[in-house]
Amino acid sequence: MSVIVRIPTPLRKLTQNKPEVEVNGNNIELLIDDLDANYPGIKERIYDESDNIRRFVNIYLNDEDIRFLEGKSTPVNDGDEVSIIPAIAGGILIF
Repeated sequence: MSVIVRIPTPLRKLTQNKPEVEVNGNNIELLIDDLDANYPGIKERIYDESDNIRRFVNIYLNDEDIRFLEGKSTPVNDGDEVSIIPAIAGGILIF
């Protein structure tokens, strides 16, 4: 199943500067795995050492925050759109 993932500017250097990429998987976790298989290094920017989505990274499925759905286990359907959005607050953002 094919899903479009919108890539934030700080991560585009890992996707050959593509703002959107197409990946496969039936949930968010599998999408991130496929994303990393195609664009190595991106997963370590999204996940922390405990294999959880970093606190300052927000992931939206069709405009809904997956934290209010099923987190990494949130199912996705063919044609869905996923957006990876870094949370921005004061200080320095390191991706």
